[in-house]
Amino acid sequence: MRKTMAVGLAALIAIYFLGGMSARREIFPWPQLSALKKVVGGEKVAAPSRYTFDDKERLIGDESKTLVACPPQTDRTAVLLILGQSNAANYGGQRHRSNYGARVVNAFDKRCFIAASPLLGSTNTRGEYWTLLANNLIASGQNDNVILAPLAYSGSEVARWAAGGDFNPVLVDTVKQLQDSGYRITNVLWVQGEADLVIGTPAESYQERFMSMVDTLRQHGVEAPVYISIASKCLEPSNGGFKEHIPDNAVVRAQLALSKSGHGIREGVNSDALLDGDDRYDDCHFGGTGGEKASQAWLNILRSGGRLETSR
Repeated sequence: MRKTMAVGLAALIAIYFLGGMSARREIFPWPQLSALKKVVGGEKVAAPSRYTFDDKERLIGDESKTLVACPPQTDRTAVLLILGQSNAANYGGQRHRSNYGARVVNAFDKRCFIAASPLLGSTNTRGEYWTLLANNLIASGQNDNVILAPLAYSGSEVARWAAGGDFNPVLVDTVKQLQDSGYRITNVLWVQGEADLVIGTPAESYQERFMSMVDTLRQHGVEAPVYISIASKCLEPSNGGFKEHIPDNAVVRAQLALSKSGHGIREGVNSDALLDGDDRYDDCHFGGTGGEKASQAWLNILRSGGRLETSR
């Protein structure tokens, strides 16, 4: 009896180790057993999504979008090229849609869609406040039509936008697509800086890399003013940030210096100062009230700046 039990135990141990080795190294009989399980039990297939992303997780397709003819540009059309990281992308705490139908569109890949969160061209699928800004530009009488062309990547450092960075060719391609669609960019809105604060980018390096991006725009026919936000605040390690924020930091000093440097560069929204803790749903990204405040601040800036301005 004892001998039988010992033999049985030894056999179980052998089977255990054989199974473990077979699974780790994908050798007989694990692949065969795994395949049999899929056939008999049926493998659970992921539910289809309405969203499509590129290899850098940028939203490039959404089955719910309404395709429309791209409206012709007039002197009362705003064409906004929106650049930066997550707070320029689809990470907002509130979604918005055009209140004016095809008068507010999301331009992407030489096509136009009635603007609605999330916008094609940026990462993630949450909300954003650019559509709200567009609605407010029309409601205020500033513009008759607004073309939103976002290109924003979560966690992107300024170096990736400069010449030689992996986003620089995408930036050039986005500009060319707008131009091929008959659009002349009226304003460039830059919302970025949090990632560079975390990695410790020196002020001089930030300025050099930002100017490299601006040079890219100028070389490809973009004469519009570039509005640089004062943005460096993204708290908590869960967001890749720090526990506390120091307002006077290298990134902010660089952004302020750039906004006074000429070259068609102007100061954008100071979200570091504008938003309080209740305006960021996770201590970093703009919630509903944060988006409303940022949108209103951008409206004030663009209205005071008048219509198309050039860097010359």
